[in-house]
Amino acid sequence: MRIKVSTPVAIMMAATVCSLVAGCAGRTGKKGDTSYVARDVNTLYSAAKARLDRKQYKLAAALFDEVERQHPYSIWARRAQLMSAFSYYLARDYPESISSAQRFLAIHPGNKDAAYANYLIAIDYYEQITDVTRDQKITQQALDSLSEVIRRYPDTRYAADARLKVDLVLDHLAGKEMEIGRFYQRRAQWLAATIRFRKVVDEYDTTSHAPEALMRLTESYLALGIPDEARKSAAVLGANYPGTEWYQRAYSLVQKHAS
Repeated sequence: MRIKVSTPVAIMMAATVCSLVAGCAGRTGKKGDTSYVARDVNTLYSAAKARLDRKQYKLAAALFDEVERQHPYSIWARRAQLMSAFSYYLARDYPESISSAQRFLAIHPGNKDAAYANYLIAIDYYEQITDVTRDQKITQQALDSLSEVIRRYPDTRYAADARLKVDLVLDHLAGKEMEIGRFYQRRAQWLAATIRFRKVVDEYDTTSHAPEALMRLTESYLALGIPDEARKSAAVLGANYPGTEWYQRAYSLVQKHAS
């Protein structure tokens, strides 16, 4: 299941974009405004903005790209790069959005809008997070990008939102480890299962999956014939999550098989 960007985040992103388009002319786009013909920068940028206002996001992105291509040394080119990235994001063309934002950062690494560009890259990855049954490469990229926003721009509103999303991403990655661990358990591959559950306990201990991971470790250690380790896992579970169903199950298992 994909993790969606919240409405407040969408508003925050839109507010940033509004600052980029402030002051542009309010002309409407013409039927042929996507043709690659030479035009002055104001006309071209206004046509792109008009397409964006009409929610024709792909056309808007193409026109913003054309601003950069035709007028690479104009101040509008810098703005157009970010507007292109935002338009591609709205069109759910996340790879193109990432490419546009990365191009902006490569040319303007110290620009005041660099924080937004980095944040947009992180959100592009975040929007592509898929169900835990699938490969989680994108999830890891989202985590890395969100962490980069926090590291480089710790006092910004983007970092504040990134911190919240990091917690969700970690929970998702932990869920993937649990899914694989349970798969191994069903096939009585206890050692392989133990490795996965151990990873959740060691690396994702603040997530919602930690209590189940400790209970599954208790099960796996008992199946492997290591009752002392099973008791340790159950004890940690009891110390940290005493009122949970997972502890009750682990306690019953230890009483029955490791006493």
